[in-house]
Amino acid sequence: MISTRIQTATRLFIATLSLAAVALAFVAAPAGAAGLRNCVDIAGPQSGRVGCYELVWANDVEYRMTFSNTRFTGATPKALAPFYVLAPQTDRPQGAPPNTFPHDHVVRAIPSQNHGTYSVQLQGFFVLCSGQGIGSGACVPSWTSVGGPDPLPFAKTVNGQPLMSTTAIEAAADAGDLALINLGPGAVIVGAVNSPD
Repeated sequence: MISTRIQTATRLFIATLSLAAVALAFVAAPAGAAGLRNCVDIAGPQSGRVGCYELVWANDVEYRMTFSNTRFTGATPKALAPFYVLAPQTDRPQGAPPNTFPHDHVVRAIPSQNHGTYSVQLQGFFVLCSGQGIGSGACVPSWTSVGGPDPLPFAKTVNGQPLMSTTAIEAAADAGDLALINLGPGAVIVGAVNSPD
């Protein structure tokens, strides 16, 4: 039992470090004449200075999400909307090497009008195939190294369906086929969805 707890704590720690690596991909370059750059294209001393964008899925549509910075230090008095990190859903990952591991992102549906319910603060989660999902064959994992000793089973599909919406992800998690790993307070990001890409 203690060994299982240590392994679980170690995996959560590795997952948190891995999301930090993903967050480092949300780095910036000056928005000069070329405009805002894709976060995955920026490395080195420019990282973490100004905004950049990455692609995200929301209700099966790909959007651009602009990130203001890589570190959010404000208070989070309520539960935040999820920012899911999972296996690439197409043959073109939204986040990719050399700055990070191949992955995609999923956020909640974008409201046509805010009405006070949409927040730009998001909580990072890894979307992994559960033991039940792998054992039953319902969840297809993409075994991915994120810097720890063991690769993690990032979810690619569940029951043959892609995971490009929070509805699909949360239904599969409720069925026990996915494990949603909350990456903790160090994985709060600030991002706003722009327009479909």
